[in-house]
Amino acid sequence: MGSVYGSDTASVYHDFYRERNGKSYAAEARHVAELVRERRPDAASLLDVACGTGSHLETLVEEFERVAGLELSEAMLDVARPLLPGVPLHRGDMRDFDLGRRFDAVVCMHSSIGYVGDEDALRRTLARLAAHLEPGGVLVIEPWWSPGTFLDRHVAGDVLTIEGQTISRVSHTVRTGDRTRMEVHWVVADPEHGPRHTVEAHVLTLFEPAAYRAAFEAAGCTVERLESPWSRLGLLVGVRG
Repeated sequence: MGSVYGSDTASVYHDFYRERNGKSYAAEARHVAELVRERRPDAASLLDVACGTGSHLETLVEEFERVAGLELSEAMLDVARPLLPGVPLHRGDMRDFDLGRRFDAVVCMHSSIGYVGDEDALRRTLARLAAHLEPGGVLVIEPWWSPGTFLDRHVAGDVLTIEGQTISRVSHTVRTGDRTRMEVHWVVADPEHGPRHTVEAHVLTLFEPAAYRAAFEAAGCTVERLESPWSRLGLLVGVRG
């Protein structure tokens, strides 16, 4: 399923995105909490699927009585656990997990849904997410680009210095059919160790809006696309019937 961050980059990823200009996990989490409460005012529990290093959960734990996380990468969970004492963090694949309980809300952020594979996998994933929702529960997904919005051969780059450590991230994303392959180069340098270079590849699928809609509906959920305050990707929000 795409690429799982390893132990050599999980902590770098965590530090980089928390400090990246314009990125606020806290603001994103509060906005998601508002969307949930608009549709289910008494929502008390939330599951963050593909929770990564737990940066959204750090705020969501203040918004809901009970929260939990699911993440495929053990290295990501190793970073998250010390930051979220007492929060259940499960290792699992969003396409076939079963936690044996339901939540008032399930969220999947940072375009992680793009890693699932093909449309059949998308439907299976949405079915698993919806199966973990109470009736009337709210599902929030931040999608990846669609075939009509993706910019082929896109290059992005940022350099940050955090507590004496300089982190450079440069990515190049290329389309092949309905898939995108993002190659990410990390260079991390500090005075003691000098520069270290790591390359990772991520494969994400460009799903048409109709594919998302069909997957939500097959899972027994309504769906609407809303504008996102932080991204042109928007947000998909549904309610389980």
